[in-house]
Amino acid sequence: MSKGPVVILTALNLEYQAVREKLASPQAHLHERGTRFEVGTVQGTSCRVALGLTSKGNHSAAVIAERAIQEFSPAAVLFVGVAGALWEATRLGDVVVASHVYAYHGGTSEDDGLKARPRVWEAPHGISQLASHLARLDDWADSTPGHEHAPQVRFGAIAAGEIVQNSRVSAEATWIRQHYNDALAIEMEAAGVAQAGHLNGAPVAIIRGISDRADGTKNSTDDRSRQPQAAANAAAFAIRLAVELAGEQEETVVPRDGSAPSADQLDRHVTNTAHNSTVGIMAGSVTGSSVHMNTTPEESGPLNLFAALHGFRENLTRHHAEGGLDQDTYREALADLESAIRSAGEQTSDASKRAAMTLRRLRGLVVECPALMAELAPLIAAAGDRA
Repeated sequence: MSKGPVVILTALNLEYQAVREKLASPQAHLHERGTRFEVGTVQGTSCRVALGLTSKGNHSAAVIAERAIQEFSPAAVLFVGVAGALWEATRLGDVVVASHVYAYHGGTSEDDGLKARPRVWEAPHGISQLASHLARLDDWADSTPGHEHAPQVRFGAIAAGEIVQNSRVSAEATWIRQHYNDALAIEMEAAGVAQAGHLNGAPVAIIRGISDRADGTKNSTDDRSRQPQAAANAAAFAIRLAVELAGEQEETVVPRDGSAPSADQLDRHVTNTAHNSTVGIMAGSVTGSSVHMNTTPEESGPLNLFAALHGFRENLTRHHAEGGLDQDTYREALADLESAIRSAGEQTSDASKRAAMTLRRLRGLVVECPALMAELAPLIAAAGDRA
């Protein structure tokens, strides 16, 4: 898991404010292209959050999400806000956490009608498990005086399109409910964020508070009361999830028993720098690898990174030849890798930053190849250290 902050993105200002109210001393952080984030800690915790506003729509959300991922290398990206319910079972004010996201506007128009061809992104298993655990604990909701029922967390599909849905009888409303009848909620940004997370290898969670029923009853008067409450409920669960994710980060650094590694353990540290190799140590002799015992390993320099990237290219080609990568993915991945190699060869901080950003994008392309993902991680770190 990345050591970066948890990124939380919203589409509307009222959603943004619902999250911001839970942060202590948020400080402005300006992206080089003008996108403005605020970075703070969750009140009473050490959990760092980078908060950003995407505006409406999947396209805008995808661009801002990618900028946030490359700027912060986050532990996770949480997209938080309001949505419409597609079925009566989901109550106003409830929170829906996406098990998967449909980009429902994919399709083909034929003589006998519009045939659905959606893209689908599943939620990362670890985040889904953690969110389910927090829902069972049921200690996340803010107190809401005057409300008879406490909000519940529901897990299911979320449909994301490009228009505001507010009908149950229109042709499109009927088509959506027919083809995506397992979707609990409908909105306009989740597909863009999910795609950005997929391409950059960042885990994404979509968290939506239900503010209306997308059935023709939505109106501005009700929105003024329902949207703020739905946004507050989504923000409360998202913040609870962010704090737990930050806690898991700390556990990867400090052993669960709280003990620090002994000096003897540190002195006996062994580092294997050979790719796809097996290390055996017998009588102090090792073949085919670099081993550091009772010494400080030499720091990787520009030539090490340059050579490692060339080694990664060989493994990338091998995975393609063995059928692990399709032709289109391989072509895109190879183009990104060649760009990173050129940047690494320039040996300047700006070039190193470009190399790190390109390698993060490459990581999203090879996400289904665990061996390549594992090999990329130290290369991204090395490029980032030089920037």
